[in-house]
Amino acid sequence: MGSEQIAAKRVLVTGGAGFIGSNLCDRLLADGLHVVCLDNFVTGARRNVRHLADNPRFTLVEHDITKPVSVSVDAIYNLACPASPRHYQNDPIGTLKTCVLGALNVLELAQRSGARVLQASTSEVYGDGAVHPQPESYWGHVNPIGVRSCYDEGKRSAESLFFDFHRRHGTDIKVARIFNTYGPRMHADDGRVVSNFVVQALKGEPVSIYGDGSHTRSFCYVDDLVDGIVRLMNSPAGVTGPFNLGNPEEFTVLELAEKVLRLTRSESRLVRSPLPEDDPRRRRPDVSRARTALGWKPYVGLEDGLLRTIEYFRRQFDATRSTPASLHVVAPLDPVGAQGRAHGK
Repeated sequence: MGSEQIAAKRVLVTGGAGFIGSNLCDRLLADGLHVVCLDNFVTGARRNVRHLADNPRFTLVEHDITKPVSVSVDAIYNLACPASPRHYQNDPIGTLKTCVLGALNVLELAQRSGARVLQASTSEVYGDGAVHPQPESYWGHVNPIGVRSCYDEGKRSAESLFFDFHRRHGTDIKVARIFNTYGPRMHADDGRVVSNFVVQALKGEPVSIYGDGSHTRSFCYVDDLVDGIVRLMNSPAGVTGPFNLGNPEEFTVLELAEKVLRLTRSESRLVRSPLPEDDPRRRRPDVSRARTALGWKPYVGLEDGLLRTIEYFRRQFDATRSTPASLHVVAPLDPVGAQGRAHGK
């Protein structure tokens, strides 16, 4: 499906300096769009968008999405939120605010400007699912007071806001439920299983497996995930979702660890640790709805994607540190800032 569906020329990406957000910015710029990348850099990193500094169609704005935002855009991708357990549990109240207030602020912006808005939701809305694989019709099995609830329930609340705005105000919404995604620009210390294993293997450190390694995940390479998000944004009006976006190939965590050790040629040993609280035992998306409605499917296999990810981390470890280039950073966005200032902020 082509971008002619919404004729968007100017796009806001909240959380745009994050792992998925920065890869999305690359894609949108390659598609010829003007991109406003908004991030508060709690988990996002300027280095992720440093290569875009001289692109005249790219603007970086430092702003916290829990505060109102005013910017002239045709479409909004809301990716602003810590997404790894280590990061979102570090400040659970802040995480919940980002999920709920952030969703409210982008929805109000969309309502004022007539923009289409896409919510990056998560497979965590299904919790430790009693249904496998997880279809969008499944309501989930989530602990509302557990250590992960700031993220799980925050994202569920954000989805509720999106659909309420759609029903009450006719807001043009899209909702994507993102399953485990990996690839270049992941945080080396975010605690996610792929980055954990790759970093530990490359450093020759023990590779930590939580539990007995029999719990499963489905791993989607970031390029495939970004393609799904863009297809959803460009789908016809009224195609709201939610849509599962992820790779339906399922692997045990032990299988993943063994693949990483083989591909890195590491001599690291495997060590066992207790499973984290409320960690889902099985995770696999049913993506039939996205295949049918969006014509989307993932193409990058796990070994190919792991090789690309391993090479990224190798380059990161080998790179010499240098002073960051200028990034067109403006002052923090005025919550009620005038439109048109600094390319529409």
